[in-house]
Amino acid sequence: MQRFGEKLRTLRKQHGMTIVELADALGYTAYSHISEIETGKREPRVGFVLKVADLFQVSMDVLTRDELELDNAG
Repeated sequence: MQRFGEKLRTLRKQHGMTIVELADALGYTAYSHISEIETGKREPRVGFVLKVADLFQVSMDVLTRDELELDNAG
Protein backbone atom coordinates (compact mmCIF):
# COMPACT_ATOMS: atom_id res chain seq x y z
CA MET A 1 0.00 0.00 0.00
CA GLN A 2 3.06 2.24 0.16
CA ARG A 3 2.82 2.92 -3.57
CA PHE A 4 -0.85 3.96 -3.56
CA GLY A 5 -0.06 7.69 -3.74
CA GLU A 6 2.34 7.16 -6.62
CA LYS A 7 -0.27 5.14 -8.50
CA LEU A 8 -2.96 7.73 -7.78
CA ARG A 9 -0.77 10.51 -9.19
CA THR A 10 0.02 8.41 -12.29
CA LEU A 11 -3.66 7.70 -12.96
CA ARG A 12 -4.59 11.33 -12.45
CA LYS A 13 -1.95 12.50 -14.93
CA GLN A 14 -2.82 9.76 -17.46
CA HIS A 15 -6.37 11.09 -17.45
CA GLY A 16 -5.22 14.69 -17.82
CA MET A 17 -6.66 15.76 -14.49
CA THR A 18 -5.38 18.36 -12.09
CA ILE A 19 -5.42 17.57 -8.41
CA VAL A 20 -8.33 20.02 -8.01
CA GLU A 21 -10.30 18.24 -10.75
CA LEU A 22 -9.63 14.89 -9.08
CA ALA A 23 -10.79 16.21 -5.72
CA ASP A 24 -14.00 17.45 -7.35
CA ALA A 25 -14.58 14.13 -9.15
CA LEU A 26 -14.17 12.25 -5.87
CA GLY A 27 -16.49 14.59 -3.99
CA TYR A 28 -13.94 16.56 -1.97
CA THR A 29 -14.22 20.32 -1.61
CA ALA A 30 -10.48 20.75 -0.99
CA TYR A 31 -7.57 19.04 -2.65
CA SER A 32 -5.22 18.98 0.37
CA HIS A 33 -6.46 15.52 1.44
CA ILE A 34 -5.59 14.09 -1.98
CA SER A 35 -2.26 15.90 -2.06
CA GLU A 36 -1.32 14.32 1.28
CA ILE A 37 -2.25 10.87 -0.01
CA GLU A 38 -0.29 11.36 -3.25
CA THR A 39 2.82 12.40 -1.31
CA GLY A 40 2.50 9.58 1.22
CA LYS A 41 1.78 11.84 4.20
CA ARG A 42 -1.62 10.24 4.72
CA GLU A 43 -2.91 6.68 4.34
CA PRO A 44 -6.09 6.40 2.30
CA ARG A 45 -9.20 4.87 3.83
CA VAL A 46 -10.95 1.98 2.14
CA GLY A 47 -13.82 4.19 0.94
CA PHE A 48 -11.36 6.52 -0.77
CA VAL A 49 -9.59 3.61 -2.49
CA LEU A 50 -12.96 2.32 -3.70
CA LYS A 51 -13.88 5.75 -5.15
CA VAL A 52 -10.53 5.93 -6.99
CA ALA A 53 -10.95 2.37 -8.31
CA ASP A 54 -14.44 3.19 -9.61
CA LEU A 55 -13.42 6.53 -11.12
CA PHE A 56 -10.44 5.14 -13.04
CA GLN A 57 -11.88 1.66 -13.66
CA VAL A 58 -8.96 -0.06 -11.93
CA SER A 59 -9.16 -2.93 -9.46
CA MET A 60 -8.57 -2.25 -5.79
CA ASP A 61 -5.92 -5.00 -5.87
CA VAL A 62 -3.84 -3.07 -8.39
CA LEU A 63 -4.14 0.10 -6.34
CA THR A 64 -3.31 -1.41 -2.96
CA ARG A 65 -0.81 -4.16 -3.73
CA ASP A 66 2.65 -2.69 -4.23
CA GLU A 67 3.87 -5.61 -6.33
CA LEU A 68 1.17 -5.04 -8.98
CA GLU A 69 1.70 -2.44 -11.68
CA LEU A 70 -0.96 -0.18 -13.18
CA ASP A 71 -0.54 -1.63 -16.66
CA ASN A 72 -1.96 -4.90 -15.27
CA ALA A 73 -5.16 -3.03 -14.45
CA GLY A 74 -8.48 -3.84 -15.95
